[in-house]
Amino acid sequence: MQVKIDRVIPIDGPASSAWQVLSSITEVAGCMPGAEITEQLDKSNYKGQVKVKAGPATAQFKGDLEIKRLDAASRELHLVGKGADTKGSSNAVMDLTANIRETDGGGCELVGAAEVTVNGKIASLGGRLMTSVSDQVLKQFGDNFATKVLALGEGAEAEAAATKLEEQPKEVNGLAFLWAMVVDFFKRLFGGKTGTTP
Repeated sequence: MQVKIDRVIPIDGPASSAWQVLSSITEVAGCMPGAEITEQLDKSNYKGQVKVKAGPATAQFKGDLEIKRLDAASRELHLVGKGADTKGSSNAVMDLTANIRETDGGGCELVGAAEVTVNGKIASLGGRLMTSVSDQVLKQFGDNFATKVLALGEGAEAEAAATKLEEQPKEVNGLAFLWAMVVDFFKRLFGGKTGTTP
């Protein structure tokens, strides 16, 4: 099963600082709770892992990252990641392109497009639920990325951002995924309408 994702994340900071984060694979991985680079094989290839926590249970995914392009002039990153859970029941491939775009007022945007192909048990969630889960993951990632950019600045705002990063969860919250699935189910059940009927 394949899911395509396009997102634009506003960043309250300069493009130069955002590129400093995006161009560092360890920093990018650190924006995802539970994700980490475990080994750098060479300048373009890495090994990593992601821990997902759902209540008392914890699942672990391991995989490889290959940097296809890292262009400072266009502030663009292109990477391909392949991974599988340690029990061998699911695997995924992600092709991601992201770049930093300047905006008015001294800010910038992180513009990303990804194509994710999943197989195994995780594919049984279906396209709509996978999209909901992806939205939750990207929100966490976007919040942390923006916070990392702020932390590179100076003053009280930068200090507060640095403190926030230290307090982020150590695993991706699987309960948030389950909640996203429940919300998606009721949206489909009621035709996407929310609120009460007068």
